[in-house]
Amino acid sequence: MTDNSAAGADLTAHPWFFCGIGGSGMLPLALILRGQGARIAGSDRSRDQGRTPEKFAWLGRQGIALFPQDGSGVTSPEQVLVASAAVEDTVPEMVRARELGCPRLSRAELLSSLFNRAPCGIAVGGTSGKSTVTGMLGWILFDTGRDPTIMNGAVMKNFVSADAPFASARVGAQGTADGVFVSEVDESDGSIALYRPAVAVLLNVSLDHKSLEELRSLFGDFLAASQAAAINLDDAESATLAERARRLTTFAIENPAANIGVQPGSIVDGPASLAATVLDRRDGAAHALSLRVPGRHNLANALAAIAGANAAGVPVGEAVRALGGFTGLGRRFDIIGASPSGITVIDDFGHNPEKCAATLRTLKAHPGRVIAFFQPHGYGPLRQMGHELAETFARELGPEDVTIFCDPVYFGGTVDRSEGSERIVRLIREAGGDAEYIPSREECGQRIVALAHPGDRIVVMGARDDTLTNFAKDILARLG
Repeated sequence: MTDNSAAGADLTAHPWFFCGIGGSGMLPLALILRGQGARIAGSDRSRDQGRTPEKFAWLGRQGIALFPQDGSGVTSPEQVLVASAAVEDTVPEMVRARELGCPRLSRAELLSSLFNRAPCGIAVGGTSGKSTVTGMLGWILFDTGRDPTIMNGAVMKNFVSADAPFASARVGAQGTADGVFVSEVDESDGSIALYRPAVAVLLNVSLDHKSLEELRSLFGDFLAASQAAAINLDDAESATLAERARRLTTFAIENPAANIGVQPGSIVDGPASLAATVLDRRDGAAHALSLRVPGRHNLANALAAIAGANAAGVPVGEAVRALGGFTGLGRRFDIIGASPSGITVIDDFGHNPEKCAATLRTLKAHPGRVIAFFQPHGYGPLRQMGHELAETFARELGPEDVTIFCDPVYFGGTVDRSEGSERIVRLIREAGGDAEYIPSREECGQRIVALAHPGDRIVVMGARDDTLTNFAKDILARLG
């Protein structure tokens, strides 16, 4: 049972306990609260299993107390327990918190409370692209002197340092009168309804966890609850919802009706970069944009960030200039390196059909065979979107390319594991693609190294598992 009273109180007045503190949604929240002076403790099953020990060692150095996931860290009724809605009631922390009467908040309830307290909250919503646009927006605001607090689901390379190797959050001047809080917001669990943005950025609306009817309602209400909105006119569903916005800035690559767009014929698409001329049709100004990340989807992301920043008061020219210094996100088409023979290894968060398609199209826009490794982020998601995922790999890759699936990631629990990756590989083959199923990830790595030839691009794809980055690095080391 959730106790929302904790969200309304002074957030630094009591201790916090995060169940699953190493997760991509929990870790930045813990860092933001810690940065504001709160006392933080937590546990994580991944820590108990010895996964990504460097991350948990770093959290410990930040003054965050870490405990085994056995309930031993929940010691006082004053602690507020933060846990994902998916955490089972039988998890020891949940049991102990109930015994002590600790208030509980979901991740979304805590994030929305932090967000809604900020004088200027900028919320990024949509089916795909949220993390990248949040990172771009955060960098624009930082580079133009706004000192934002940023909550992201991915590590933002611009803010990585020796002291902050896992920079998925940044604590800025949130308490000041002009404090800005930038965050991606989630529609999959309906929690997008909790936010009251100064600026809402809507990227796209497509079928994912909910029906289109539900999504239209959620995103429409999201726009109506905001003071201003930036909306993608290239996405038909988003464009239809524009009438719900109070004050509107529009962006698009193709639609000439958008306020902020692209000069036709100006796009120069490189293997690891992209350039274009951005038009502000309201005053006729043209601005040269140079991105250090590839792909037309990242051009769309850049326009979204420019429009969102502009709706918050940043001149378009300043936003375009700032994006020239944006270095990308960890695990978002993250080029790990190239072997001496010219085989490139890329680490990517692609895990649903739309994200995988964007990555594969970016790769196929340039010469060279693609070896795509995919680790599904769970058995449930594989059942839900497996057919569409198979169609994506079969459609986007050519006869010379190879797709390799291992078993889905599994951290324990009661999920049905009777049907896994072998079904998806069968569907890819039936659709005309070349795919292999190798249950063990280690054996997949051996197979990839054996297959790879000079000029190949190897992309490691999947979500919910930080060790995929280490897997990609290991493949590169073996190739070297």
